[in-house]
Amino acid sequence: MIGRIQGTLIAIHPPRLVVDCHGVGYEVDVPMSTLYQLPAVNNTITLLTHFQVREDAQQLFGFATESEREAFRALIKISGVGSRTALAVLSGMSVNELVQAIALQEPVRFTQVPGIGKKTAERLLLELKGKLGPDLGADIGASANTESSSEVLQALLALGYSEKEALLALKQIAPDASVSEGIRQGLQYLSKV
Repeated sequence: MIGRIQGTLIAIHPPRLVVDCHGVGYEVDVPMSTLYQLPAVNNTITLLTHFQVREDAQQLFGFATESEREAFRALIKISGVGSRTALAVLSGMSVNELVQAIALQEPVRFTQVPGIGKKTAERLLLELKGKLGPDLGADIGASANTESSSEVLQALLALGYSEKEALLALKQIAPDASVSEGIRQGLQYLSKV
């Protein structure tokens, strides 16, 4: 299995890239979220990958972050969801939005992705519930605000609140709140619900 690829980016044909590794050009399909983070052509890139072998094709998928790759792998495990649909989901929403949509059971977010209807959206919500934790949404390049939000979320979960309750409380917290202030505001909101 190919888990990572590093080389020179020699072509971009969305959603496909060509990465030259020691004279071999690998075609790598990427979600739009990864595409937006790419350097200019002829620069060195490193992508985390998922290698898929089927009887009619071998495909290499690339991702800028581990959370994107894990979300992709969770999506393709669902019956009826192929790699193209999984890429479309990750191109239409961030991993954080995906985790929130699942936790809050919001099928509307999925139906906004081209190619996903109401029934597929409901199946995605049902099958992914509890499989994508809140820590999956914390990307490496997260801002300090996202890091404090993640800490507040973890604290609320540790206090026994469900993921859905904790995410609802997180929406009520001031964006510039510190971790301790965020926990206080979250608990205050949850005590009123």
